[in-house]
Amino acid sequence: AARLSLPFPVSLFLIVCLSVPFISSSGHYLCSVPLSLPACRAGGWSPLISDKYQWLEVDLGERTKITAVATQGRYGSSDWLTSYLLMFSDTGHNWKQYRQEDSIGSFPGNSNADSVVQYKLQQPAIARFLRLIPLDWNPSGRIGLRLETYGCPYTSDVVSLNGGSSSLVYRLSPGPWRTSKEVVSLKFKTLRNSGILLHAEGQQGVSLSLELERGKLQLLLRQGKTSPEPLRLTSLGSLLDDQHWHHVVLEQKSAHLNLTVDKNTERVQLPAEFSQNIQYFFHYASSKDLHGCIENLLYNGFNLIELAKNSDHQVTVRGNVTFSCAEPVSVALTFPGPRSFLQLPGTAASSPGGVSVGFQFRTWNKGGLLFTFSLPQQEVNPLLVYVFNTVFKIKRNKISLGLSPAVFSGAALNDGQWHSVDFTARRGRLTISVDKGEGGIAHAAPSFPITTESQLFFGGKSEFRCSPSRCEHGGRCSQSWTVFHCNCSDTGYSGATCHSSVYEQSCEAYKHNGNTSGHFYIDVDGSGPIKPQLVYCNMTGDTHRLTHLTRVRPSPAVSQHSVHFDYSSQEEQLLAAISQSEHCEQELSYHCRKSRLLNTLDTSLSVQFLTTYWGGAHPGSQQCACGLQGDCVDLQHYCNCDADRLEWTEDSGLLTHKDTLPVRSLVLGDIQRPGSEAAYRVGPLRCHGDKNFWNAAFFDKETSYLHFPTFHGELSADISFLFKTTGSSGVFLENLGIKDFIRIELSSSTQVVFSFDVGNGPLEVRVESSVPLNDNRWHRVRAERNVKEASLRLDELPVATQEAPADGHFHLQLNSQLFIGGTASRQKGFRGCIRSLQLNGVTLDLEERAKITPGVQPGCPGHCSSYGSLCQNHGRCVERANGFQCDCSLSAYAGVFCQAEVSASFKPGTSVSYTFKEPYELSRNSSALPSSIYSEMTLRAENISLSFRTNQSPALLLYVSSYYREYLAVLINKHDKLEVRYKLDSSRDAEVLRSSVRNVANGQLHTVTIRRLTDSVSVQVKTSHQLMKLLQVYFNLTSDGEFNAVKSLVLGRVEEALLLKEHSDSHSFE
Repeated sequence: AARLSLPFPVSLFLIVCLSVPFISSSGHYLCSVPLSLPACRAGGWSPLISDKYQWLEVDLGERTKITAVATQGRYGSSDWLTSYLLMFSDTGHNWKQYRQEDSIGSFPGNSNADSVVQYKLQQPAIARFLRLIPLDWNPSGRIGLRLETYGCPYTSDVVSLNGGSSSLVYRLSPGPWRTSKEVVSLKFKTLRNSGILLHAEGQQGVSLSLELERGKLQLLLRQGKTSPEPLRLTSLGSLLDDQHWHHVVLEQKSAHLNLTVDKNTERVQLPAEFSQNIQYFFHYASSKDLHGCIENLLYNGFNLIELAKNSDHQVTVRGNVTFSCAEPVSVALTFPGPRSFLQLPGTAASSPGGVSVGFQFRTWNKGGLLFTFSLPQQEVNPLLVYVFNTVFKIKRNKISLGLSPAVFSGAALNDGQWHSVDFTARRGRLTISVDKGEGGIAHAAPSFPITTESQLFFGGKSEFRCSPSRCEHGGRCSQSWTVFHCNCSDTGYSGATCHSSVYEQSCEAYKHNGNTSGHFYIDVDGSGPIKPQLVYCNMTGDTHRLTHLTRVRPSPAVSQHSVHFDYSSQEEQLLAAISQSEHCEQELSYHCRKSRLLNTLDTSLSVQFLTTYWGGAHPGSQQCACGLQGDCVDLQHYCNCDADRLEWTEDSGLLTHKDTLPVRSLVLGDIQRPGSEAAYRVGPLRCHGDKNFWNAAFFDKETSYLHFPTFHGELSADISFLFKTTGSSGVFLENLGIKDFIRIELSSSTQVVFSFDVGNGPLEVRVESSVPLNDNRWHRVRAERNVKEASLRLDELPVATQEAPADGHFHLQLNSQLFIGGTASRQKGFRGCIRSLQLNGVTLDLEERAKITPGVQPGCPGHCSSYGSLCQNHGRCVERANGFQCDCSLSAYAGVFCQAEVSASFKPGTSVSYTFKEPYELSRNSSALPSSIYSEMTLRAENISLSFRTNQSPALLLYVSSYYREYLAVLINKHDKLEVRYKLDSSRDAEVLRSSVRNVANGQLHTVTIRRLTDSVSVQVKTSHQLMKLLQVYFNLTSDGEFNAVKSLVLGRVEEALLLKEHSDSHSFE
C-alpha cells in the first residue's frame, strides 16, 4: 500500500507519476485539463507484493471536484493494471466506493505499459482523498501504475447542526412577488437515522416536512398544528445515515412537487391550499433533532448558509449551529462477503473487571456471524455471537460444554437499521444487551471463564439491494446475502422483477387460446402501468340480456333528473380497452310519455359531457335513430319522444363512436310537467375484436425491413410477437447503441436466439425446438430482460434464462432506429410474417408502416394453418382478412369453435322431425312415381354422428325414412343394447347390427358414429363413463347400397317404428 499527500495545488511526480490537472503552467485554475502523462518517463508505483490487498491513496489537500482519472502502466515494464476500483473520502477513513449507474464498481485498465486510458466519471466525485484498489493486472507482470486525476476546485458553505433545537430559519421578504417555481437544494450527511431536515409552513396551518426516519427521507403533510397523524406523500432513499453526502432537491411548481434524493426522483401532488408563502426550517425544534451537516443550502439560487454567515436579516440562526463540519470518530466497516472478517488483538491477560465488547451493526440478512473469540481452555470451542432468524444467539460449537440453553436477545434485527450490542462477562455472569436494553437483555451463567486473551474476529455483511426497489407493479422486495428477490404474488405480474403480465391483453387473445365464455382478467397494456381489469368475455357473439328500465321519478323543486354511472374498471383501464378494440357500443334507450328528449332547453343528455345526439345517430346531429332513418312518429321532429305525445313511445339506439364512450352520466329535464312520465336504460359497454392482435406485416424479401423510433427499455424490457415463415433463419428485431444492442433472431430452423449487450459483453439466451419452426405456422416469442436476468420463451416450451452479472452494467443504452424484419448490421433479414409485435406493452402498428414501405406488405393471410385445429367437431376454418372463423354449418355443434352441442331433451311421446323434400303432386292418371322426381335425394353414402343419454329401453334414437318404405334406424333394444338397422330394399327384411356394449341405457353419455359407402358400413360406439371405451366394426350389406328417395329424419318417437320387427337378420360385432 502507498499513500501520497499533495500540498494542494502543487503537482507532484514521485513514486507515482501524479499531476494535479486543474493547475496550468501559468498557475491559473482550469477544469478537466486533458493530460497524457508526458512527464512520466520512468518508474511508477509497484508494490512489493502483487495481491488483492494492495491500494494506492492520494491526498488532494482539500475537497476537490474529480471528473476523470487516467492510468498508464509502469514505464519500460510488463506491469500494468487491467481493472481497478476507486474509493473516495473526505476524511481518509470513511470511504465510499464509486459506482457508475449505481452498480458498476470496476474501471477498465490498460492493455500495455505505454498507452493512457482515461475514464470520465459519469457523476463527478467530491472528495479530498482518492484510493485506487487494483483488481486485475497483467498475468505476465506485476501491479504497476502511473496515475493522473482530472478535476476542478470545489467551494462550499457548510453548517453543522448538533440537535438541541439547532436550526436555520429563512423567511420570504414581504411583497407581492412570487416565482413560478420554488427550488430548494442541499447536501447533508449524518450518522443518525432520524431528524427533521426541512419544515415549510403555508396558510391555515398547513405544513410540509422532509424528515429522516429509519434512514429514509419521508415527505409529510400536516393539516394544521393539531393534526394527530401527518399524511405521508412519498418516501425516498435508504440508509442515508451513512455519514456520506447525499444530494436533495425539492422543486415546487403550483401544486406539483418533485423530490429528488441522489439520482432518484418522486413526483407528488400537493393540496391546493398549500400556499407559496412558506418558511424553511433546516432542523425544526422537536424530539427528532437532526445531528449532522448541511452543505450548499440554496433556495431559488440564494445561498442561505452564506446569508447566515453574513447575519442577513432574512435568516435566523437558532441553537448550536457552527459553520464547519466536524467528522465523527467512529468508522463504519462493510463486510462485502460471508468470508470477510476483521481481526483485532485481544487483551494480554484477563481484566479484573471482566470482558466487555461493544459495537453497532446493521444488516438485511436473517442470519450471520457477528464476532467470535477463542476461550483459554484448549478443549473448549470458540464462543460465537451471531444473528439467527433475526434474533441474537450466543453459543459454543459444543453446547454440552457450556451455554445450555443458548442465550437469545433482540428481535427483528435484520431491518437495515443500526443496532447496538453490549457484551459483558463478569464474575461468572454473561450479559448481552441489544439497543441499550430496548431490544432486550439476556443473561447466562456459563460453567467456564470467559476471557479475550486471544484474537477477536468480526464478520458479516451489509448489502442493500431493495432501495430503490427494482420490483415493479407492487412486487415486494426482499434480499439475501448477495441478491434481491421480488415476491410477485397477488400482483398479476411475473418474472424476476414482476415485469410481465400473467394475463392476456384482450378477450380475442383468450378466445384464440381456446377459452370459452366467462370472466377473465385482461391487461390492455401488458407490462405497462395500467392495472389488469376483470371483464366478461363473450366468445359466442350472442347478445346479453338487456338491463332493466329505470323509472324517472320527479322530485319537488328539482327541474332535472341527473344520474351518474360508475364502472368496475378505472378510467384509464376503460379508455385503453376502448382504444384497443375494433368496435365498441353501448345501448341507450329512453321511454317517454309526454317527455321530450332533445328539442327542449330544459332537457339535455350528457355523454362524456356531450349533449348533441342520442343513441343510433351521429355525434353533433341533434338527432335520434329515427331522425337518421326518417321514420320518427312525427316527421317534424328528429326523435320520437320530441313529438310530445300522450302515448308511450321510445328512442333507442347504440352509441358506437369511441370518443363518446362510455356513458358517464345522463341529465333528463322534461319530467316536471303534468302527465310527463319517462324511463331510461343504459346498457353495458360492449367491445369486440382486438386491432392489435392481428396487426401484421409480410416481409417478402430478405432485404426488406420496417423501422421505428429507438426502443427505450433501459432497466426492463419485454418483447413479444408471433411469426411464421418458410425460411430457416432471419433477424426479427434489432436496435443498436454505441456499444449496447438488443436483437432477436431465428438462428436456424429449430432455434430462436435473444442476444443483447448492456456494457458487460454480449449475452445470449437460446431456445431449441424439437419441431421445425419454418412450417408456415404461427409461433409465439416472448423475451424479457431486466436487472436480474434475461428470459426467452418460444410457444409453450420451457423458459430459458440467463442471469445478469452480479456487479455489472444494467442500463440498456440504445440510440439507433429500431429495425423490424431486418437489420442495419447484417445482410440477411427475415422473410415471412410478423404480427402482434409489442414492446413493453405498446403495440407497434406494423400495418400502417408497411403501407408506405417498399418490400413489405400489410397484413398476413393463412391463419387456418395455425388455428384451424380450434374448429372442432368437423367445423371448417374460413380465412378472414384479420383472423379466421369456424363454419359450423356441416356440424351438429355451434359456438365460436363449434364446441357447443346442439342438443334437445325429449319427454315421453315427443319427437323432432326434419323433412328433406316435400312430395310432388301426382298426376291423377299416374300409376307410379317417376324415378327422376327423387333422384337428387338418393344416397349412396352417409355419415351420422350423435350422442345420447337415457335410462329408457327400448327406445328409438334416430329414424330416417324414404318414400319407398326404406329406412335407417338407430335404437336401444329391450336388452339395453344398441342396434343399427338398415332396410335399403323394400322387398327384403332389415339388416340388423347388434352391439355387444352392455347397458347403454344407464344414464351415461354414449357417442355413436355410423359411416356408410354403398354396401360398406362402419359403426363406432364410444362410452364416456369410467375408462374411455371405443368399439368399432366394419361389415357389408347384402342390398344394392342405395338409399332411395329419402323423405325425413326423426329423433324420438315415430309411428313407422311399429313396422320394425325384432326377428330380422342380424350381424353381431365385439
